[in-house]
Amino acid sequence: MFDAYGIHLGPLYIRFYALLLIGGMVAAAYLTVRRAPRFGLDPKYVWDGLTWAIIPGLIGARLYHVLTPSPASGLTTQYYLENPLQILAIWNGGLGIYGAIVGGVLGIWLYARRHRQPLLRWLDLIAPAMAVGQAIGRWGNFVNQELYGAPSDLPWAVYIDVANRLPAYAAFERFHPLFLYESLWMLGTALILMGLAWRWRDRGRQGDILLLYIASYAIIRFLLDFLRLDSHTLQGIQGLPTLTTAQIVSLVAVGIAFSLLGLNRRRAAAREAIHER
Repeated sequence: MFDAYGIHLGPLYIRFYALLLIGGMVAAAYLTVRRAPRFGLDPKYVWDGLTWAIIPGLIGARLYHVLTPSPASGLTTQYYLENPLQILAIWNGGLGIYGAIVGGVLGIWLYARRHRQPLLRWLDLIAPAMAVGQAIGRWGNFVNQELYGAPSDLPWAVYIDVANRLPAYAAFERFHPLFLYESLWMLGTALILMGLAWRWRDRGRQGDILLLYIASYAIIRFLLDFLRLDSHTLQGIQGLPTLTTAQIVSLVAVGIAFSLLGLNRRRAAAREAIHER
């Protein structure tokens, strides 16, 4: 039996959101397998390594949510501290992508170290696939009618059921489809990163593709949070504009990513200068 959010199989309830997340992970792994031989990497490590990435990725994603729950969820960090078992209930409250990225990279680092694989080469290969996985997974928010943006009368605005509207916006019917904006952005990011990875494959600047992926996601997240209605916000500092927690994290991520990209470029230029002598 089907409903708007999933499939009922006797006592088992499979949510479409979970299926889309799993579909995004499988698509990312499949894309990595197909591209690995072109970059001198053995695809046999992909499916085994995926497990190492998923578990810490889920832990990181859940912890990010616990520390920065959206006001619309009605949950707080204090609530989770007082009810620690609820931290395990990932279907209640959600997950955070920044935490998933950190946890997933940590898992890949552990796997690469154990199997003596070149970490940065693998992360550069995986980065475009992660963007594809995000592009697919974001459609789970569409299914759940969550994380939508401000009211809108644009032709592509999405209808939100009354039950899923924030109380302050109950009188509005159509809203910005933030999931669609991010999905298209990340799909475009994946295509650009795959093209750059092929062009830069002999430059030796390992880590650049990963850093560009992080910067790209941080940019779109920073911009979309101006439209998002339910982001966690830190206590504002007098004299400064109020930013959401995700926007602050995004600014830090962009700053670090571009700083490391610049450092990589300077190191590559120094190596080339040495070889030319």
